[in-house]
Amino acid sequence: MKEKIIVGMSGGVDSAVTSAILKEEGFEVEGLFMKNWEDDSEYCASEQDYKDALQVCDRLNIPLRSVNFSKQYWDRVFKNFLSEYENGRTPNPDILCNTEIKFQEFFDYAVRLGAKRIATGHYVQTKIINNQVLLLKGEDLDKDQSYFLHKLSQKQISSALFPLGKLKKKFVRMFANKYKFLNSNKKDSVGICFIGKRDLITFLSKYIPKNPGYIINDKGEKIGTHYGAMFYTIGQRKGLGIGGVNNGKDGPWYVADKDITNNQLVAVQGHKHPALYHQKLIASNVHWISGFEPNKSQLKAKIRYRGAEKSCNIRSLDDRRILVSFKQPRFAISPGQYVVFYQDNICLGGGLIEHPKN
Repeated sequence: MKEKIIVGMSGGVDSAVTSAILKEEGFEVEGLFMKNWEDDSEYCASEQDYKDALQVCDRLNIPLRSVNFSKQYWDRVFKNFLSEYENGRTPNPDILCNTEIKFQEFFDYAVRLGAKRIATGHYVQTKIINNQVLLLKGEDLDKDQSYFLHKLSQKQISSALFPLGKLKKKFVRMFANKYKFLNSNKKDSVGICFIGKRDLITFLSKYIPKNPGYIINDKGEKIGTHYGAMFYTIGQRKGLGIGGVNNGKDGPWYVADKDITNNQLVAVQGHKHPALYHQKLIASNVHWISGFEPNKSQLKAKIRYRGAEKSCNIRSLDDRRILVSFKQPRFAISPGQYVVFYQDNICLGGGLIEHPKN
């Protein structure tokens, strides 16, 4: 009897091709479209996404179900997102969405439908060595999404299939064209899913009141105003409104620090300003995919999804915190983001950045 696999269908080309590959491989495939956000505004494309997913399933002659996880998403992802901003940090809700919704709620729902495994269109690979499931980078390093899955457990990884892990994105689109999927050239979604193309501050101010304050330079001089220190990110350049200060002769202005207590932003000029660089950071809530701390040799880490991996050392400070020391200073270490660790192409896990450290 064919094994049933439930594919998380987003309406995008990646989940479409995932479904096609699995059907070609002989699995009994069903699609599940998850609605995780209640928003009927022009910025939410869920209705069109569902139509795109439906067209794919019609082409493949597989069933498509729809489920609403909006309440779970609100309670376990979005509330955390708002709380982090209120506390002056810059969260990454996509990582929490994976652990709480896509690989928990979705998986549990799939089990109730008779499946033992799920599949997604993530660009990652898995491998079993000595009864341990390893999470590997996707073959297409430009699309690799292991950073977003670093909080998954052994059970979550072993219960999922990732057919795109060995493929380049251009081949995925070619595959979609072969099947005449209407979404074959659909643009990849970028940014935070529930915000869409909206201005971040405009969106956040619906939930967190604006609190105007001053922008100061590294000498403590007032050089501008802001809408609320919690809305900005360390390293942010755009949207500060102080480009004309000092005639810009020393380069663009960047947020170097956030004083939430006094509601002030500290801005400095020039990408190479030393206030923007730190060699160490404190991380908490550290999760190792293997379940135990890895061999510390040849360890590298990235501090944001599109950031480069750099050599580092780690040292435990207590039961929940580690000190991460880089060989070279890193630009704009942002509290609330994640530091994720690698050895070659293996994603080991990561932790929540508490703050940079000199």
